[in-house]
Amino acid sequence: MKSTELRDLSDKELRTHVATQRRELFGLRLQHATGELENTAGMRTAKRDLARALTVARQRGVDPTQKNDG
Repeated sequence: MKSTELRDLSDKELRTHVATQRRELFGLRLQHATGELENTAGMRTAKRDLARALTVARQRGVDPTQKNDG
C-alpha cells in the first residue's frame, strides 16, 4: 500500500493495517524458516509495507500497539 493511501486511512484503520502486516510478516518468516516459502521477495515487500505504515502512524502520533476498541 502506498504512503498516500495510508495517510488517507483513519487512525483505527491504520492500527488494523499495522496489525495485519505484522501477522503477515510473521507468517512469511515462519514459512521461510520451515522451507515452505517459494517467493522470498514477499518478505521484503511485507517488511517495507509494515515500516511504511509505522512511519505514517508515528508521524500522526498514533500508537500502533493500542487496541482497536473504538
